[in-house]
Amino acid sequence: MTRKTVRIAMNGVTGRMGHRQHLVRSILALREQGGLDLGDGTVLWPEPVLVGRREHALRALAERHGLEHVCADLDAVLADPSVDIYFDAQVTSAREEAIRKAIAAGKHVYTEKPTATGLDGALELARLAHARGVKHGVVQDKIFLPGLLKLKRLLDGGFFGRVLSVRGEFGYWVFEGDWQEAQRPSWNYRAEDGGGIVVDMFPHWEYVLHELFGRVTSVQALTATHLPRRWDEHGEPYDATADDAAYGVFELEGGAVAQINSSWAVRVHRDELVEFQVDGTEGSAVAGLRTCRVQHRSATPKPVWNPDLPAGQSFRDQWQEVPDNTVFDNGFKAQWELFLKHVHTDAPYHWDLLAGARGVQLAELGLRSSAEGRRLAVPEVRL
Repeated sequence: MTRKTVRIAMNGVTGRMGHRQHLVRSILALREQGGLDLGDGTVLWPEPVLVGRREHALRALAERHGLEHVCADLDAVLADPSVDIYFDAQVTSAREEAIRKAIAAGKHVYTEKPTATGLDGALELARLAHARGVKHGVVQDKIFLPGLLKLKRLLDGGFFGRVLSVRGEFGYWVFEGDWQEAQRPSWNYRAEDGGGIVVDMFPHWEYVLHELFGRVTSVQALTATHLPRRWDEHGEPYDATADDAAYGVFELEGGAVAQINSSWAVRVHRDELVEFQVDGTEGSAVAGLRTCRVQHRSATPKPVWNPDLPAGQSFRDQWQEVPDNTVFDNGFKAQWELFLKHVHTDAPYHWDLLAGARGVQLAELGLRSSAEGRRLAVPEVRL
């Protein structure tokens, strides 16, 4: 085996997602397994270069994980010819400028979403990367999770017949920060800092719907700021200016309708923090992050509406669990592996900056739909 080192500038890994999912559970996990076997006698060895504004935090992180390379100067890192890939998990407002610099420096780009604060900027990044000839990818982690992989297996096998509708429920109660510490950073609730659940979650819903059921052709959304006052990391009160809940209806290419509720002001009464129910002419399924249950047409009971009598059956017990039938790896790590293979072997990969631009577009149109109180068409985006 020949070991080939790939140096990855990782910007934003002091944040929760950048640290836990991308650094620890993806890049460091690849190192723990001995690198990424490309199947041709070559093993890729990822070497992270931690980048950010707070050098002391980066050095503490590097020391904790036994890493060597830390730099608080992004321009210097991008000027280093030994750095192959630039990864971005910063706050959204800082992402677009950094990715532009990385593209200009000829680095391959892998990034969290949203890729920019508006569609024009997101499309420009895709065009710049295409013109520069660099490889580029956008994190679309939900479709690599066990529950949705099982759902994809059902779709590919024709289980549903014609898909009629998709209903999604996402969210949990994010504490206000006064009497219990909030689970999310305060900038998430300030529109002026790029916060809001539409900007955060509609890009996810775009790729989940697009990949599994078809392109979104229209959106009608209603947003709300249910909790207008919160407390920040220092215990100081602030006005929440961003939406913390969004209720969306999406028409899909092919005729199916999706309805997805997203909220940081909802208490969970479901098996997982996100669940999708898919109903088709031949069967239905309910998929979460890890589990998936089905009910086929041939096994569908015949309930009768009678409010005068208690329910005599357990509706949940009438569904069948979909087996794993395989070992599922961490979804973030699985997509990292595909992107690294794309960079080094030119393996097919379509979750690129143009796909990221579709997510930005849907968020932008969702906010506009709510502001204008009407349904909006979602044009197809192209380079």
